[in-house]
Formats: sequence, C-alpha cells, structure tokens
Amino acid sequence: MVPVTGDATGEMWFTAHRTLTSLAELGESAGVTFTLENLNTAVDHPGVPFAKAADTFSLVAAVDRPGLRMNLDLYHAQIGEGNLIELVRRAHGAGLIGEIQVADVPGRREPGTGEINYPAVARALTDLGYDGTVALEAWPSGDSHTAMERFRAAFTF
Repeated sequence: MVPVTGDATGEMWFTAHRTLTSLAELGESAGVTFTLENLNTAVDHPGVPFAKAADTFSLVAAVDRPGLRMNLDLYHAQIGEGNLIELVRRAHGAGLIGEIQVADVPGRREPGTGEINYPAVARALTDLGYDGTVALEAWPSGDSHTAMERFRAAFTF
C-alpha cells in the first residue's frame, strides 16, 4: 500500500522510500541521524511532494530505521493540517521525532505573535516526556532578543 495523501505519486513514494532507507543506513554507519521535514505548499513551498506532516510521518515510519526521524515543523503543519497537539502525540508515540521546529502563523514569526498556542504545545510535549530538540526557525517580529524571550517563555514552565 502506498500511503500518499499529498501531491506525490506512487512512483515518488517508492523512490523516496528507497532513497531514505539508503540515507538512513549511511547515517547509522556514521553515527548520524538524518531528519525529514514536512513543508507546506499553501504559503512557502508550492508543488513540493510529501508536504504534509502525515506524509512525512508515513515515510519515516515505513523506512523504520534509527538513522531517519522527522523534523516536525509545527509552522508548516499548522498551515497544512492543524491539530498540532494530536500530531505531536502521534509522532512521539511512534518514536519518530528527531527535532521539532517552531514558528508562529501567519508570518513565520516567534511564538506569541500568531494563532498557535505554543504554551499548550509545550505542555503536551512535557506531558509526553519529550526531551529532544525544540528549535526556533522564525523571522523575528522585532528585535531578535525579544523574539528569543518569547520563544523561551512559550517553552519554559
């Protein structure tokens, strides 16, 4: 079965699976973990196959190698799918998260400037026991110091 929900074809799925399996094996032999990032097609990356987090999740799960994990970008997931806390629970429960990236929607700004309730996401991550990397990948709405303080405030209890 080819679990493709976005713009990817079955052939793309099989090619991606084969390529990512080889990449994961290379990473494992070098002690490196690669991550595959979900992207949105509505705003930033039109036409990209495997754009939805669900597609990225399916690919990483199908490869099923420790050398490949998700770079779960919550900015892109909010634009493409929403339901971020459930997405985080699903990916964490499957052990597929290699990194989480955050930025607010709209504008790819720091937490607290848009529609995403990042303190609720951070609480969910804490409740799940997630202890991996959470990275800010955003354009500051003002000065960068304030942007970092907003990021820190959203993810500190």
